[in-house]
Amino acid sequence: MKPNYIAGEWVASTDARPNINPSNTADVIGLYAQASAAQTEAAVAAARAAFPGVASGSIQARTDALERIAAEILARKHELGNLLAREEGKTLPEAVGEVARAGQIFRFFAGEVVRQSGERLSSVRPGIDVEITREPVGVVAIISPWNFPIAIPAWKIAPALAYGNCVVFKPAELVPGSAWALADIISRAGLPAGMFNLVMGPGSRVGQTLISHPDVNAVSFTGSVGTGRRVMAAVAERFAKVQLEMGGKNPLIVLDDADLARAVECAVQGSYYSTGQRCTASSRLIVQRGILPKFVAAMVERLKSLRVDDACKPGTDLGPVVDAAQLEQDLAYIAIGRDEGARLAFGGEPLKREVEGFYLEPALFVDTMPTMRIALEEIFGPVACVLAADDYEHALVMANDSEFGLSAGLCTTSLKYATHFKRHAQAGMIMVNTPTAGVDYHVPFGGRKGSSYGPREQGRYAAEFYTTVKTAYTAA
Repeated sequence: MKPNYIAGEWVASTDARPNINPSNTADVIGLYAQASAAQTEAAVAAARAAFPGVASGSIQARTDALERIAAEILARKHELGNLLAREEGKTLPEAVGEVARAGQIFRFFAGEVVRQSGERLSSVRPGIDVEITREPVGVVAIISPWNFPIAIPAWKIAPALAYGNCVVFKPAELVPGSAWALADIISRAGLPAGMFNLVMGPGSRVGQTLISHPDVNAVSFTGSVGTGRRVMAAVAERFAKVQLEMGGKNPLIVLDDADLARAVECAVQGSYYSTGQRCTASSRLIVQRGILPKFVAAMVERLKSLRVDDACKPGTDLGPVVDAAQLEQDLAYIAIGRDEGARLAFGGEPLKREVEGFYLEPALFVDTMPTMRIALEEIFGPVACVLAADDYEHALVMANDSEFGLSAGLCTTSLKYATHFKRHAQAGMIMVNTPTAGVDYHVPFGGRKGSSYGPREQGRYAAEFYTTVKTAYTAA
């Protein structure tokens, strides 16, 4: 059994959960401890006790520790990528790429430790100086999702540690392997005991303890909208900081003047890679009528060429969905789309492979209306729908008509429309002639409306959440 990590020690539990490979349900990757409420409270207590020393500790020691974490992640990217592909189901190349990104994130924040700065200003009152500095917020609870089991933890944990906070990390139940491997690396990096803690287990027990605990100063959560609302309510009640990354129903507009081949590739990569299990996936393809028939025909041909198979097999384009519940949800939405009157132009059927797994043929709906549930609700699988637009203005209205606002894309050769779209698309991240999914590690990540709440993640903007501002006045 892989144990939890509390106060610098590996701690066993009486309860464990198997980690199942969605490509091959007979493959049990390992057993992972499930923390009790008491163990979760012990992790918070360890973080609270460590915080004063951490906050005033050596920034050189901190940057060296983060650099060691980065170096080991990058050195082991193929090994860790294989583990990630086995437990989550994204293809091996995608998994290795995700691990590499995690290493790059830690390396970036290793540098940020020694790049922290403040301001010194003159007061409007004679003889007084003003200093503006940032300080760590304290104990940070990090609750991460299953779809990016090492990259998302990395982009939360790395800045939390870099700015001098103490962390209690709860990964998603479905993917404990990558989280445990990351915790193992962090445990050997030379951080003070209690600065980083890992507590695996269900949200109803571990997560609830963290979000309601009076000694947790900030909560960073990525997951569903419904759970995000509950997290926000619990944290706001005690005036702690909260950062939420939730759902997306991201549009990709394809105009008549677009390069067809490029637009199709943007749509396929954005909608279906990582089996569509990305909050940035382009599940609404809004296509101008002049190019619509050619676009749909080209999409169908491209989807026919995709190989759905074991995530670790060479040549696999799409792995399985993550588990039986997600497969059931995807199939339910495909049935809903048909019932609503949309036409399934391709796919949507469960697939059989050499071994038992959660395989689904990528689905493409056409003749979709904006009011249909498949065009409004996040499905979180390899399912996309095509909506027809009269012109750019009509397409933009449809793109913005959503409760979500994470990512939005446009395929066009027009500088006029590209410029207008970057200004008027109601999303936190805008993609022109590139897939809606796929972002850099050194720039802000986040959206608006129902997709995100609180400060942005990643890059230097991470300081807004993981630090608090102090203004000090000194009289001569």
